Amino acid sequence: MPHKKSNPASYIKSPRHSRRERSEREGNRYRSGSILALHAKALKAAAHKSLHLALSLSLSRGHVFRLFFPFFSSYYFLRAERNPKLLRRPVVEMSATGAGTRPDEGENTAVAPAAGEVLYCGGTNWDMLGRKGGPNAANLVSPTRLRPLVGVDIRFVASGCTSCHCVALDVEGRCYTWGRNEKGQLGHGDTLQRSLPTIVSELSNYNITRAGAGRNHTVVITDDGKSFSFGMNKHGQLGSGSVKNEIEPTPVICLVSQATNVVCGADFTVWLTSVEGSSILTAGLPQYGQLGHGTNNEYNSKDSSVKLVYEPQPRPRAIAAFSGKTVVKVACGTNHTVAVDSSGFVYTWGFGGYGRLGHREQKDEWVPRLVEVFQRQNVLPSNAIVSAGSVNSACTAGGGQLYMWGKLKTTGDDWMYPKPVMDLSGWNIRCMDSGNMHHVVGADDSCISWGHAQYGELGYGPLGPKSSANPKKVDILESMRVTSVACGMGLSLIVIDRANVGDKLDQLEVFDGGSSAEGPEETKNGSVTTVKSASKKNANSSSGAKKRKGKDLSESEEEDDESEDDDSEDDEDINGGWQKGSYCSKALR
Repeated sequence: MPHKKSNPASYIKSPRHSRRERSEREGNRYRSGSILALHAKALKAAAHKSLHLALSLSLSRGHVFRLFFPFFSSYYFLRAERNPKLLRRPVVEMSATGAGTRPDEGENTAVAPAAGEVLYCGGTNWDMLGRKGGPNAANLVSPTRLRPLVGVDIRFVASGCTSCHCVALDVEGRCYTWGRNEKGQLGHGDTLQRSLPTIVSELSNYNITRAGAGRNHTVVITDDGKSFSFGMNKHGQLGSGSVKNEIEPTPVICLVSQATNVVCGADFTVWLTSVEGSSILTAGLPQYGQLGHGTNNEYNSKDSSVKLVYEPQPRPRAIAAFSGKTVVKVACGTNHTVAVDSSGFVYTWGFGGYGRLGHREQKDEWVPRLVEVFQRQNVLPSNAIVSAGSVNSACTAGGGQLYMWGKLKTTGDDWMYPKPVMDLSGWNIRCMDSGNMHHVVGADDSCISWGHAQYGELGYGPLGPKSSANPKKVDILESMRVTSVACGMGLSLIVIDRANVGDKLDQLEVFDGGSSAEGPEETKNGSVTTVKSASKKNANSSSGAKKRKGKDLSESEEEDDESEDDDSEDDEDINGGWQKGSYCSKALR
């Protein structure tokens, strides 16, 4: 007789059915639990492997990683998404052209940056630029064309983080200079400032290919390897072998042969050459070891045993630490130097405040020291870009990822070692430069800038923000290809490729030289002003406020031992001081 199926209540009444059903249910539960446990363990291990793999790819792919934890604590998932601020494609290959010397410095076979039209934004009241009390009425807050260079093909521009003057080189090798000229740094044989680009007539017989600008001096390179310099020579920064003449308003020959590139710090100069065993030479002020020779040439002055002075080095000298190596790229900040050798290794030396040397400490380095971040699988490619500001440094590494270190923002901690700038991940960065405390980048078909600005050097226009803590597009230059950039003290130079821009350049304003708020008179050519330099009273009050800092360089700024007529820049501006309350853009849109 077949067994009659019991109703559900019978399982409670029948001990036999109860034990059987309980055992079946417990067995199923055990088997299911075992399977789930195995799945959980496998998924967890896979997630760990995915995490390690994803993080290893993050720097090269430019992703921002976020972990999401669902309700069940036994599982977690990793999701990688593109930075929502920059919805751009990942970079595949970085251009070999770039910001003047920045992408290809010192490489004889490198592709020269494309020529184009130079635009300017920033201050035009040259005698007060970077100094306290200077009027702001003459600022050009949008990228503006310069009348003498309209239609001229410019292939290279130069300025410096402490420079209040500019240099532009055209495709014919002519050298144009303009800006402050108190020490003859424009090379025109006088100390009259120029409000517009003016050809350096003394160099008209040479094909000038490279240039560097310091605080009060300028150095240029010719196509046949000669080097000329002009301006302040108090510390021997002109490299002429002598400091007999403190000011050289006309070009003098530098004691350098086979020069391929030149860059300038505030009061020193660095040359790259093709001479075997002497690929990098330095001259000028050795105060913080920025010349790389293992000493700062410090001694007590004759007048006082307390006052320290630093012996100038007027003769260019090869850095012994690079014996057997070839330096191919170099950049200079106010008092520090960044260099890259042919193997892609990065070296820094000089003043170490704010972590600008990238060694995880604020110690001065008197000889080149290897930056540990850029080793092994993260050496710099041959088309990398290297830049240095007053208090920071930057370079592009694998995949075009931009790294920066030093003092970058008004708030927050300094970056003591190189870190990727994730806001610019995925962009094809073509050129970059840093000024006193601002940065300009040419990437894809955009111009991007950020930092602290006082004179409109970020180019955001009269209705845009004055400063921006995050990278932000210069809207008026959108869809234009930037081929070269240079940043100075309160100014930016941007070279635009004329191809495929249509009439966009014609829509930009043209500056005719009516710059100063005091209304300086100009000559017939509209370029030479007769405005006198800043009054000695202002210079005295500014330089008098500069007290000698303590020797604990981990907590001090660079000192400025210039005489009252040597320099009147505000110490805070020189060293990257930020104004409180400056506007900061939320994101790069």
